[in-house]
Amino acid sequence: MLTHRKKLGAYPAYLILGGASMFFFTIITTLNSVYQLEAAHLNPLQLVLVGTVLETTCFLTQVPTGALADVYSRRLAVIIGVFLIGAGFIVEGAIPHFETILLAQVIWGVGATFTDGADSAWITDEIGEEQVGKAFLHASQVGQVAALVGIPISAALGSARLNLPILAGGALYLLLGVFLIVFMPEQGFKPMPRENRTSWQAMAATTRDGARLIRRRPILLTFLGLTLLSGAFSEGFDRLWVAHLVDNFSFPALGHFRPVVWFGIIYAGSTLLTLGATEIVRRRLDMSRHRIVAGVLFAFTALLSVSVIVLGLAQNFYLALAAKWSADVFRSTRLPVFRTWQTQSIDSEVRATVLSISGQTDALGQIAGGPALGAIGTYVSLRAALVAAGAILAPALLLFVRAGRQGQADAPAVEEIAAVAEP
Repeated sequence: MLTHRKKLGAYPAYLILGGASMFFFTIITTLNSVYQLEAAHLNPLQLVLVGTVLETTCFLTQVPTGALADVYSRRLAVIIGVFLIGAGFIVEGAIPHFETILLAQVIWGVGATFTDGADSAWITDEIGEEQVGKAFLHASQVGQVAALVGIPISAALGSARLNLPILAGGALYLLLGVFLIVFMPEQGFKPMPRENRTSWQAMAATTRDGARLIRRRPILLTFLGLTLLSGAFSEGFDRLWVAHLVDNFSFPALGHFRPVVWFGIIYAGSTLLTLGATEIVRRRLDMSRHRIVAGVLFAFTALLSVSVIVLGLAQNFYLALAAKWSADVFRSTRLPVFRTWQTQSIDSEVRATVLSISGQTDALGQIAGGPALGAIGTYVSLRAALVAAGAILAPALLLFVRAGRQGQADAPAVEEIAAVAEP
């Protein structure tokens, strides 16, 4: 009966998917690190190892799930992913133990790989490459507004009990999965003909085609290098900045509110500032001008690196707060720009697979960089770990210069895909 219901248009469905996902994710993650610190009593190395398990899961499952999306259905991949993400967070919030939290990372990590790449490939097929840049930026803005709404809800729930935001967010993901089953359309995707499918063999062939295409197109290799460095940086930064603020600063009093409310303020400030910055980029940046895009991403990355280093070195709470907000703005604003730039360079037939290979590269970077930064945070200092995280981004600046010189990467023709697929 559900199959006969009227679907939404792809564009509004994508905005709902992006906005709802960010709303739920913000409810969960605003106090997630505080939950892991205060309820599960994890040390800096354990905090990073939680991320390492998550990223190892992503590394192992990213390409198979992306190939499944290319062979069978991007819509199906997104729906499966949303359900698994919700289940993973419910497991994490239910039992505050290190081992249980690790299990939760495996569950929602598999879910994340189902959605990662498949959602971008799905909306690109549905509305076309000419409109997808606008969709990515618009969805980013919707997500930022949704996050702004989610922050005080998370703070209120967390003030009552630290695991409530995680449990509530996980349950909402399950409801989103049901919504997508009923309303998410898929008309632009052309699955591989059934007579040509040999299940895993077909997916393996699609994966090989994507990998060969990357080897033939230098700009895609540059993208992977940038993704690797970004992953190595992000794991340490994401897992350790909360511990840095808790251990190295005294939070100013906020009347009768608990100190956890400060994390709501931090996230709210980041979201508001990012919302304004993203709107400026949406209005001013022409995504078709390859060199200009590379230059903007170079500037954002340089400022992000400096901001993280200042956060690590700051002795004053308000300076650290300003540095955290600055880092969040430059990081969040560059993400949709980089994703659009990358997506426009990949042909539709292997888009989800190539994006999944990119996601796998990000996971590899996090696996390599996270434990090292966690060890620095545990055995040297959290300040040193954050300074090292900021310094990891320095080589990315050279890659952005290289990318600008490589010129516009036009989407390859179907004939080129066929040539790549030939042994």
